[in-house]
Amino acid sequence: MPAPKTAPSTLPLPPGRLGLPWIGETLSFLRDPNFATKRQAQYGSLFKSRIIGQPTVFFCGPEANAFLLSSHADCFSWRDGWPGTFQELLGESLFLQEGETHLRNRRLLMPAFHGKALASYFSTMVALSDSYLARWEKKQQLTWFLEFKKFTFEVASVLLVGSAPGHDETDNTIGTAESAETEAQIAQLASWFADLTNGLFTLPIRWGPTTYRKALRGRDRLLSYIEQEITKRRQLLARLQTDPTAALPTDVLTLLLQTEDDEGNRLSEAEIKVQTLLMLFAGHETTTSMLTSLVMSLAQNPDVLAKARAEQQAFPAESALTFEQIQQMPYLDQILKEVERQYPPVGGGFRRVIKPFNFNGYHVPAGWLALYRIDAAHKDERCYTNPSDFDPDRFSPERAEQKRYDYSLVGFGGGPRVCLGMAFAKLEMKIMAAQLLRRYHWQLDADQDLTMNPVPSLRPADGLKVRFSKLSFTA
Repeated sequence: MPAPKTAPSTLPLPPGRLGLPWIGETLSFLRDPNFATKRQAQYGSLFKSRIIGQPTVFFCGPEANAFLLSSHADCFSWRDGWPGTFQELLGESLFLQEGETHLRNRRLLMPAFHGKALASYFSTMVALSDSYLARWEKKQQLTWFLEFKKFTFEVASVLLVGSAPGHDETDNTIGTAESAETEAQIAQLASWFADLTNGLFTLPIRWGPTTYRKALRGRDRLLSYIEQEITKRRQLLARLQTDPTAALPTDVLTLLLQTEDDEGNRLSEAEIKVQTLLMLFAGHETTTSMLTSLVMSLAQNPDVLAKARAEQQAFPAESALTFEQIQQMPYLDQILKEVERQYPPVGGGFRRVIKPFNFNGYHVPAGWLALYRIDAAHKDERCYTNPSDFDPDRFSPERAEQKRYDYSLVGFGGGPRVCLGMAFAKLEMKIMAAQLLRRYHWQLDADQDLTMNPVPSLRPADGLKVRFSKLSFTA
């Protein structure tokens, strides 16, 4: 709960230590994965530090999440809380926009990720998942994080940008020259995107063969590709004026070119380009992380796996997966929530304090950085019983532990800036999970490091090595 209104000068700064000038506690923060947990145990749910030259206040727990993400969101700037590398590489996209600009663009983007649009993506997601499952069955041994990264990027590039899928949808093979060409194109896009992503967390050195220079080049090539796709869509839209039977792709880019708000406002081409770039980033990086954690958790928890398989076996044995069935998998929904709780893809979010405030008896001045820690609420014993256990039943209607405190489950954020693509990501994950549970078996290799690496998104150190095979019966 925020402190009563008090003159700022009468309240102390949060406890903690700022450390040495400029460097502060940066090295400890970067090297020790338990840095924030240790400080929270020592100082409580609000504490200060100095990170990369910036005095920083750490927010921990559901009450802190509610304060920062909702009730006092106007005290914080999203844009100014992130490094300049994010601003330059991701552009003036929704991720960094604020105020009326953010609200206006969010309204224009929303229809592409909900309702009829979401249902229209289902068959493509199923076809792509079938294609990858067939490939993995032939491989038998794979590093799943890398494979999921390919899968989620192809889903994003096909459904967000309209790239042709890198497979033959009639037989799930890669045998045709056209399929090989499109697969190579998606691989090239993924390579450029990997260059861009690597630049988000590096020093912005622009000269020489640096990571950041490669990131800028990858960004420019991706924007050029998106611009070409926009030109193609505009030509197709123009053709509709004289030929109403002409077919338009059912991808997000096409929808964005047609969408307008109640006042007739549309996104400009420059806005569409940077929003599409952001969607490609958000549409595969975190989904890859959650899918990897999902299959790892199922392999490590055989009772949960058996119950999840039983839910799938309740559907007709020979029936293909349908959009209606996806809406009828409550236990799989609980598993996804538990993966989000125990393995959030990112550890938290930065904000810049733009208005001084009081919280929990402490004063935080303008100009500081604020960092809300996602796992602090997810592992809070007040919110979740035995939080170290992987227990999907905690999200059952009978227990509903996430309802004990608002903002106790924030893997997708919360408040007015909750992740726009959350429903898209959950649909993609449920399709893949349902197909796996119905038809396949996987076993974790014993000789691997499953320590979770948090940067740039959470994943096992060795990428999750598994042996993969088809079940001996049709579920």
